[in-house]
Amino acid sequence: MLLPIIIIVLIIIFLSLLFSFVPIGLLISASASGVKLNISTLVGMRLRKVIPARIVNPLIKATKAGIQLPLNKLEAHYMAGGNVDRVVNALIAAMRAGIPLDFEQACAIDLAGRNVLEAVQMSVNPRVIETPVIAAVAMDGIELKAKAKVTVRANIDRLVGGAGEETIIARVGEGIVTTVGSSRSHKEVLENPDSISRTVLDKGLDAGTAFEILSIDIADVDVGRNVGAQLQIDQAEADKRIAQAKAEERRAMAVAQEQENVAAVAGMRAKVIEAEAEIPIAIAHAFKEGKLGVMDYYNMKNVMSDTEMRNAISHAADPNTAKK
Repeated sequence: MLLPIIIIVLIIIFLSLLFSFVPIGLLISASASGVKLNISTLVGMRLRKVIPARIVNPLIKATKAGIQLPLNKLEAHYMAGGNVDRVVNALIAAMRAGIPLDFEQACAIDLAGRNVLEAVQMSVNPRVIETPVIAAVAMDGIELKAKAKVTVRANIDRLVGGAGEETIIARVGEGIVTTVGSSRSHKEVLENPDSISRTVLDKGLDAGTAFEILSIDIADVDVGRNVGAQLQIDQAEADKRIAQAKAEERRAMAVAQEQENVAAVAGMRAKVIEAEAEIPIAIAHAFKEGKLGVMDYYNMKNVMSDTEMRNAISHAADPNTAKK
């Protein structure tokens, strides 16, 4: 009685393992959709650690859309890290929109890290990229702040290796700065802002990018600072500081020269005082040696007193000297 129950349980376990390893339901769905598959193919996917549903379901979708895709290439793209479902959706969308896109090209775009389905959708429905506020200065020194809207369409042929949206924004900004900077007056740009669009478009800014620029529209232009006047003010301030520095340098040199003169005069006075201090010593030696008599000494003192008196009279007669 126990043996038949064990056998039934083992059969149930075996069938459960078999159906979990071999997706019979997926095989039935593929056969009903006209996709020819066999159990060995699904078992092989399991052994290669490939999820069969990730390959078979996109294959069914492509077959229903009228696109014949090789199963081994889908599996190879999946094992390479690609998104098989997104590639198939992109191929279906491209076929419906009449955009030439083959399987190998779609796989290359997907493996390059770009969203191939989004690229196909952008080819049908162009995207508008809005640039940040770009400041440029015209020749008259007036700053203009412009904002542009760039309408781009994905270029399928240049998606692999082509530059992205950042490059488009940078090139458009460069074109705006160049156009405004070459204008003689900011009024010309304000009167005719579409001149910026024409000039920028003529430069072929989409070369080497993954996009095709359809139009560039200037959304807003505002007047900013008077950069020319500000630069002149800054230059005048710099010249003023230079002149002040040079004047301070000359003043310092004059003070230093005056201090040198004062020091020289003080040195000369010190020498005179030192020489005058030696006079009494010389007179004493002259007395001892008999070269100077008493009358000669008194005569010399009289001459000195007479000289001092004359100097006092001359100072008293000069008003400037008297004030001093």
